[in-house]
Amino acid sequence: MEHNAFASLAVLRLSSSCRLLPSACCPDKDLVVLLSRLGGRDRLTLWKMQGAKKWDIEVGCDEDVVESVSALAWSPCGQTIAVAHGFSRITLHSVQDGRVERSLTIPTSLHDSEQRHRITGAWWFSGCRDLPRSTIPDIFKRNEITTGSALSILKVLPLLDPLRDEDDKLTATDIFAFQGTQTRAALRSSTPEVINDWPSLLPDPFLASVCPPVSTDEPGRTSKETPVNLSVEDENSLLVIGDDDGILHCFLDGSYYLGPISTLPSTVPTAVFKDLKQPLFLLHPQPLASDFLSATFAPLSVDLPLLASHRIRDFAKISSAARELMWYILRVVEELREIWFGSGSVTGAREAGPKWIQLLETRLRQFNQKEPCAILELTGLLVAGLSSEGLTDFFSSSEQMSERTLQKWESTVVDALTKLRDSTTLRLVPALQRLHVILEEVRGWSLIPQFVLFGFNTNDITHCLFSLKQAIFVASLLAFQARGELGSFKHFMSFLRYEIASASSSTEARSPPEHDILEVNHYLMSGLKTSQIDRWFTGPGPQFDPGDLGLPRHSTDTNKVLEEALEQAHAALQDPSQTSWQPKVSTTDKSHLDRNLWVLVHDLATRCQRVFAHVSKATSRSTIVSSNSGATPFQVGEASLTDASGVCQFVRERIAERDEPGNHLQHLAIYLTSEMRPLFCLTRMPYAKYAAGVPLHIDVTVMECIIAGHETGDTTDIYLCNAEFFDDEILVIVYKVRGSDGPMFAATVHYSALEYEILQSEGYVSGPARKDMMANVLQRFNEGHLPSKAIPIKRRRQLTACRNGSVSLAVNGRVGRRVVCILDGDGTTMEILDMEGDEEMEAEDGSEMDSSGA
Repeated sequence: MEHNAFASLAVLRLSSSCRLLPSACCPDKDLVVLLSRLGGRDRLTLWKMQGAKKWDIEVGCDEDVVESVSALAWSPCGQTIAVAHGFSRITLHSVQDGRVERSLTIPTSLHDSEQRHRITGAWWFSGCRDLPRSTIPDIFKRNEITTGSALSILKVLPLLDPLRDEDDKLTATDIFAFQGTQTRAALRSSTPEVINDWPSLLPDPFLASVCPPVSTDEPGRTSKETPVNLSVEDENSLLVIGDDDGILHCFLDGSYYLGPISTLPSTVPTAVFKDLKQPLFLLHPQPLASDFLSATFAPLSVDLPLLASHRIRDFAKISSAARELMWYILRVVEELREIWFGSGSVTGAREAGPKWIQLLETRLRQFNQKEPCAILELTGLLVAGLSSEGLTDFFSSSEQMSERTLQKWESTVVDALTKLRDSTTLRLVPALQRLHVILEEVRGWSLIPQFVLFGFNTNDITHCLFSLKQAIFVASLLAFQARGELGSFKHFMSFLRYEIASASSSTEARSPPEHDILEVNHYLMSGLKTSQIDRWFTGPGPQFDPGDLGLPRHSTDTNKVLEEALEQAHAALQDPSQTSWQPKVSTTDKSHLDRNLWVLVHDLATRCQRVFAHVSKATSRSTIVSSNSGATPFQVGEASLTDASGVCQFVRERIAERDEPGNHLQHLAIYLTSEMRPLFCLTRMPYAKYAAGVPLHIDVTVMECIIAGHETGDTTDIYLCNAEFFDDEILVIVYKVRGSDGPMFAATVHYSALEYEILQSEGYVSGPARKDMMANVLQRFNEGHLPSKAIPIKRRRQLTACRNGSVSLAVNGRVGRRVVCILDGDGTTMEILDMEGDEEMEAEDGSEMDSSGA
């Protein structure tokens, strides 16, 4: 046995108590995550294995809710950390700087909305990259986009203009504060709930033919935000979240929600294993508030058949594109509303006209007009040139009629009306039309029998298409109204300048007017004090049918619509009078129509979100959860079962993957303590044989908690502080000599090379749990049928940082990394060991590195 094995990479002296989770080590980088709590809120700290701190962030987002981190998982590529908070929130953090790339929320059940379940575990599995698709190779490199599909149509369309990201708005602190050591407060996301709950892959504006939003890098400098690129390792990966009610929540690519999967109520999964070549999970549920051995001995299989094809990912892309377009539409409408009505920090263009009317009526009251009517005074001046004394005084001497004030008023209203016209024409209407293309394809999917498992509701999709037609018509009408009001306003400003010049130079010859009296009168009646544009942002939502306005009526029968169009074209060609110029064309009065575009698009967003959210859960609805009830559990004696209860200190498990499909081995490391002699048991069981339903057998080796001494026959009693499977061959244990206060040692055991005894089943018994299996093992051990041995330690090293108490372990057994992190019971000191290094290498590199946490 080597006594000075391994090399110590670093010893971290931490300023506050920290937690080390078993999944804290990055799988492909020399990084480890520690959790601490400061001021009642959790903090996430990323350390390099050599002892340098990379970043430290606070992971709480809501000041009113105190959450604690319950689990974390690394993405297959190692670039993202998934952090599970409390009950229903998961945040994805970049490994580069710790920023939140995306926040996920587990939707609450409608049947159990009051009771919340705590997250207990998180796992992130690699996916199957080569899913079966068409037999025709992708020779044109379309990136798995089918020719003629909605996404292929969006791909060739010009990108929509970018919008400014609201989360990157600069404040006075950002501009004037010292930027060296400033700690910026976490900004609350302005994304509405309907968009947050929309199932989507990682945001990709290009998928929806939208230019990325403009973000602010530095004060006064802007740049286009770069979309998050999905790595090859993360494609088709599955982020699995388990809670304390036996429910698994799956996210495709760590982002697209696939719905809840119910296993066994009131249980927690001890660990989840996924088959590399098929969407199959194996887990062992454990009842709440019970010991470690109460987990089921038989694995529970969870099969997700829909993930075996590419259809789920194809629909996830469509849902992601629809989400990007809907979020773009909501922001454009909100921007138009803010331009017209203003907000808390911005004055809207709508307020200029009523404010000017109010000042004019105030001046008229000063000239003994008890109930002045500014519109009537202006109309008399426009039509007959009659001006009252108060109106003349206001035009000639009022500060509000100066050229500077008029230019400010004109620029504000002209800019607002121009933005209303251009944004509606160039942004809003094209985005609505592209969303209509996507929903038309979704409706087509709903009519295909092969997609019946998706659970499409064709009526809901049809209603969304109907609302989209309304929105396109109302938005086009808004552009038309803004264009007309812009022309009327310019004539009104020309009228004001003409009358001001006339009032100030009455003796000189007047220049001819340049304004149109009808246009000015139209603005006085429906633009100055009350504008028709207000109706696009106030009042009830539209209820009209576009077919009543001469537009094609929506019909679910596409063939019928096409036949009617061909019949009309044929009739027009047969009758030349129908194609000749018609001077009298009847128009439909649209003044009575409700046209609240803001209400319409928000209602549309809610309906579309429900459609996509329901279909996204098709994976969970089609899940097959099964356990092998026909397997034969072990016979358990009453006395041995009683002796086995309540003595388990910890259980560690690992699934060793084999080349043959389904021929995986489950390894368990179980530490039992008692007054007589503590035991360390290792078991292994082939999953393939159990799944086939053949009589069970497991391989067991029982070791007493002793190690061999320096001389032959000399042994030392030890106490196991912790253990963890390092890889498919090595088990890492941390121990100390029993009855002493230290020191502690880290050692390795080659569990794959040990001699195991075969334990055969002998009968049937109810309730096959791990404690039943261990009771059988203890019974046979006490009867002398199972031999015991000392723990065969191959290599060990004395720890300098940990001497007493409990310890936490996190390991990385991947080739080229192979490190072990050991955190002491106080959580203030952590030692990092290089399992491939040795004492000589450490001496060459220098002494151990001590780092103090900031």
